[in-house]
Amino acid sequence: MSFPTPANEAKRLNALRSFDILDTAPEIAYDEVVELAAQVCGCTVACINFIDSDRRWMKASYGLAAVLAEAPRGTAVCSTTICGADLFTVPDMTEDPRFDLNPLVVGSPHCRFYCGVPLITDEGYAIGSLCVMDVEPRQLSLKQRESLRSLSRQVLTQLKLRQQLIEHGRTIKELEQARVEVASEKARAEQLLDNVLPASVAEELKRKGKVEPKCTDFATILFADFQGFTLLAEQLEPALLVDLLDEYFTAFDDIIARYGLEKVKTIGDAYMAVGGVFETDRRHPVSACLAALQMREKVAAIRSRRKELALPALELRVGIHSGPVVSGVIGIQRFTFDIWGEAVNRASFMETHCPAGRINISEAVARRVEPFFELESRGSIPVKHERMHRMYFLNRSKPEFSRDHDGARLGENSGTYLRLNAVTGHARSRMPLARFSSSDLRKR
Repeated sequence: MSFPTPANEAKRLNALRSFDILDTAPEIAYDEVVELAAQVCGCTVACINFIDSDRRWMKASYGLAAVLAEAPRGTAVCSTTICGADLFTVPDMTEDPRFDLNPLVVGSPHCRFYCGVPLITDEGYAIGSLCVMDVEPRQLSLKQRESLRSLSRQVLTQLKLRQQLIEHGRTIKELEQARVEVASEKARAEQLLDNVLPASVAEELKRKGKVEPKCTDFATILFADFQGFTLLAEQLEPALLVDLLDEYFTAFDDIIARYGLEKVKTIGDAYMAVGGVFETDRRHPVSACLAALQMREKVAAIRSRRKELALPALELRVGIHSGPVVSGVIGIQRFTFDIWGEAVNRASFMETHCPAGRINISEAVARRVEPFFELESRGSIPVKHERMHRMYFLNRSKPEFSRDHDGARLGENSGTYLRLNAVTGHARSRMPLARFSSSDLRKR
């Protein structure tokens, strides 16, 4: 079915669809306009129509049944109205061959008169019309014609307001989405901080944006590395080397956390942890020794399994020392928690001067853990440019306190908690030693 088409049809259709009005529910603002148009013009029918690519769709009507809300574009008088710039009037549609067979003319309500105003946007696109119809041939007065034009402008104002509300809603939705994404990114960033920094340090950084350096008069530092790693790194494929280190260090992370220590960092095959920086108790020398024994036990188990599979394995050596440290966070792009001081250097020295498969502790640690562990004196060993330092091998926990055959864990023994508390400075605590055998060695 043919129908007149505006010269800017493609752009006109884009303009129409930008209002997102087609096939929407009735709205009282438009219903009131058509009712007022019918009353002002003295007509039995009034409509707000939008002309799509192949149909006439009615947004609001007065005096028409709802079943007439949509019709083919070729049967709509408004298809002609949108091709003009002002009022389009047909005094008697039965006498106009273009419209005499229109369904609204030959059928109910048997209209004769038509007058429509194109709804022209600010950009000049006629997207629809406001029209009135009557069952008798007639003409509108000048006042009625001006009123109809004014009402058409009100329709366009409503359309623009509706479009602005839609855009506003989209903006709010986008802002909400952005807020959710920012919150998600913040949560991920905070989770990353929680993963790479001690809990109290991460919390201070999130709260203040910085971390104040901290001096601790008594902490225990644990250094561990693998003998033969450099040679193995030259022989092993990168992926296999990383997987091997990951297996060891993942196990170490679990052990360190179990005993309330904090992982500081890894450098190559070296693993560093500290106790006593964030805890108020003095049990960390015992905790570090228990952690070292279990680290050695874990490495031995991995080594045995890999040897059965003819795979390369490593041997662990551990150094432990207690003393004062300074701790803090450095960096801006990548935050790093670290500790400094002579005690750190001494712990590193303990590890460097430790044979493979052994745990080397300083005299400062030995004095505090001797009641519970079997120690082997190594005598005094010189430190470059410094005095001699006594060192001890940590072999295992004493049999009377052991929970396992290898002495890597302390077990429950009534009365031993008094000795542990006395050594660690908590003589008034009545916590059974069994609570110290694993994760309960953490700060209570």
